[in-house]
Amino acid sequence: MRFTLSQEQLDFAASIDACLTDTGPKGLAELGVPALLVPERFDGLGAEPIDLVVAFDQLGYHAVPGPWVDTVAVLPALLDDEILAGVAAGETLASIVYRPHVPYALDADNAEAKLFVDGDDLRTFTAGRLLSSVDKARRLFEAEPGEVIGKAADAARAFELGALATTAQLLGLGRWLLDNSVAYAKQRKQYGREIGQYQAIKHLLADVVTRLELAKPLLYAAALSLRPRDVSAAKVAVADAAYSAARTGLQVHGAIGYTAEHPLGARLTKARALITAWGTQGFHRTRVLESL
Repeated sequence: MRFTLSQEQLDFAASIDACLTDTGPKGLAELGVPALLVPERFDGLGAEPIDLVVAFDQLGYHAVPGPWVDTVAVLPALLDDEILAGVAAGETLASIVYRPHVPYALDADNAEAKLFVDGDDLRTFTAGRLLSSVDKARRLFEAEPGEVIGKAADAARAFELGALATTAQLLGLGRWLLDNSVAYAKQRKQYGREIGQYQAIKHLLADVVTRLELAKPLLYAAALSLRPRDVSAAKVAVADAAYSAARTGLQVHGAIGYTAEHPLGARLTKARALITAWGTQGFHRTRVLESL
């Protein structure tokens, strides 16, 4: 079992990073990100979950908003019809409700595909009241389920892919928090020295590096097996590491981390939102415990 990425996957990650840095999410369709898990018969790439992890790590690093998990990771596992061709082309967005773990619909007002997973049944839903979210970039709506429209192709796999993609986003988010905390520690001075020269700051940042690096192989292993136990173990470890990166980032930056103009604040709230998305820490810890 490999726990490192191939050169092709590293190049794919670098292309996404360059795209998001230079032009934003508009170029992701040309790189094939929406088409990753769509079968080739619907003009998709038929890629593996590890490729999904590579892409969502970068989406998390750049804090890309929108229902990417629902559209790219979850929908192809729920459906087997022509609507996936629209996903592959980057023209169709999905909003998925998967209770109890995903109780509200993300960006339901912009989604062409609105699906409510009810066991193995699929229903449409009507978007209701817009709710407030700790992450202002996540627009959540209440959802009222409608008539059954068919059976889910594989509802269980869809959930694991949703949790896996969210975990990859958290890893990327943690990396951004670490990179920017290190950069700030090298320029911010107190008592005539950069704060990064103080042992207390070095230890905080080194702890974050260790947590992220130890969590990364669990994420890759979960992508290879997609077993519930492995996905939950990765979600717990990566979410803990990302939370540590967020706390440390705030300590290193001080009060500037709270300012609306600084991007750190948006990342802190996004970390809080993603940690509980597609299964809380309690749910995933319980799944690991019950599998032992």
